[in-house]
Amino acid sequence: MIDASDFDFYEKIKVPPPTWCSECDTAKRMTWRNERSLYWRDCGLCGKKTLSMYSKESPFIVYCHDCWISDKWDSLAFGKDYSFKENFFTQFLELQKNIPRASVLQYGTSVNCEFTNYTRNTKNVLLAYSVSTGENVYYSFTVDWSKDVMDSLMLKNSELIFEGFNSDHCYNSQFLIDCRGCTESSYLYDCVNCQNCFMSANLRSKQFIFYGKQLSKEEYNKAVSEIDIRSFKTREKLKKEFHSVISQTIHKYADVTKTVSCTGNYLSNCKNVSNSYSVYDSENIRNSIRVLKASDIGSVFSCGEGSELVYDGIVGGKTSSNINFFASADVLRESQYTDWCTGSSHLFACIGLRSKQYCILNKQYTKEDYESLVPRIIKHMNDMPYIDQKGRVYRYGEFFPPDLSPFAYNETIAQEYFPLTKDQALNQGYRWKDPEEKNYKIQILNDKLPDNIKDVPDDIVDKVIGCGHEGGCFHQCTTAFRIIPEELSFYRRMNLPIPRLCPNCRHYERLAQRNPLRLWHRRCMCAGETSENGIYKNIVAHKHGAGKCPNEFETSYSPERKEIVYCEGCYNADVV
Repeated sequence: MIDASDFDFYEKIKVPPPTWCSECDTAKRMTWRNERSLYWRDCGLCGKKTLSMYSKESPFIVYCHDCWISDKWDSLAFGKDYSFKENFFTQFLELQKNIPRASVLQYGTSVNCEFTNYTRNTKNVLLAYSVSTGENVYYSFTVDWSKDVMDSLMLKNSELIFEGFNSDHCYNSQFLIDCRGCTESSYLYDCVNCQNCFMSANLRSKQFIFYGKQLSKEEYNKAVSEIDIRSFKTREKLKKEFHSVISQTIHKYADVTKTVSCTGNYLSNCKNVSNSYSVYDSENIRNSIRVLKASDIGSVFSCGEGSELVYDGIVGGKTSSNINFFASADVLRESQYTDWCTGSSHLFACIGLRSKQYCILNKQYTKEDYESLVPRIIKHMNDMPYIDQKGRVYRYGEFFPPDLSPFAYNETIAQEYFPLTKDQALNQGYRWKDPEEKNYKIQILNDKLPDNIKDVPDDIVDKVIGCGHEGGCFHQCTTAFRIIPEELSFYRRMNLPIPRLCPNCRHYERLAQRNPLRLWHRRCMCAGETSENGIYKNIVAHKHGAGKCPNEFETSYSPERKEIVYCEGCYNADVV
């Protein structure tokens, strides 16, 4: 649904309104971001074996990261004249097939980060993705300004964290969900400024809370010490208890803090944000995901600090301005229909350019010729549109058709947010990649792992461990995994048992904690003295009295879910 403010935005950036619904449009963009499906390739320039997001079956020439950012090749050498005899997207596809692509995307400095993708300014990162300014980050996703992090999702400004989800400014803690400013704590849901707390929910500025009860320091330390947290069996029991705690407490209709005129989820310090998710310190954002310190952004996945007037693309980078219809941009300005372009301005239909301006199809033009040719191309896009294999028509103002995506649907993050079967993906015009056969020689069966971390020998780092799912799930299971030395050290430091699942299966379990990218209109579930299902008993009297709360809202909790969802007023009365 497009409202008046959306039309104002489209007019401001001089583009037509979209023709796809928001959800399908988002999935289409996501098919241009492959984070986790990595393959070994030989660099097309230096020959070095490198990990790449492009499989061997991919038609693209792939350069290792160092070669791609070097001056050993010139992307302008692939430039071509624009032809008014064939449609725009066909010409873009031809250019796309000829230009080398970077094996992985790593902006800024990158030290000891061979096994990662989509990072900026990182050190010692392994199989963690979408990490910005991080050090010692392992098996995690969407981590910003953090250090010593393992198995976490949507974490920022934190240190020494295991299984942190959507949490900020936390330290030396485990199993945190929707927490801020918590230290030396474990199994907390929606807690703020808490220290030394265990298995509790909806706490504010508390200390020494154990299973929701206030204890003295001595009582708390004794209670925690009696739980053998080093045992896998104990941890499984604690996990079930944590799920029970979460299901029996109230949930705010949306995780929004310090926001004005906002709808969506996971929003912080924002103003005028609509139908957007994982956005903070931003203003005037619509239909977007993962936006950090930016303004005037529409229909974008991932856009960073200082960017403005950015529309319909994926990976907008930092300080980009007035760009539309793009994939993987950084410090890019006044450009449209670009792919892997950085530090440039005034580009149209270009791929892989760095520090260039006034280029079309990677061919250099004068400022005057560029400004004369671009309007003619836009008119040509409308007069001779591209028609994809499903008969869908693409004129100026549309993101790249699925036919042009460098990846199969199930290689990309689209499969994580909008999962499809192979038949469904093919029917919608996407490609599909069948899993490669895995013949790992498993040395330790899953059920033979030591229960307690204290019993794990040092030589486990040399062993191949069988994943508990054995490939029988839909989580892109690798069927086997290894424990690296840094990982084993972390587990011992944090008193954690060895995991039983491969990193991919653990990742998908964390994704299940994330609410969908969709809003439902609902009514507050507060019924006066209790929640309407009778599970939760209110702590204080609410302003609406003994009857059912009349407040309604937009929420990412669908009506069939079991969580107890309160409006902000009822939630604040019991929690803040």
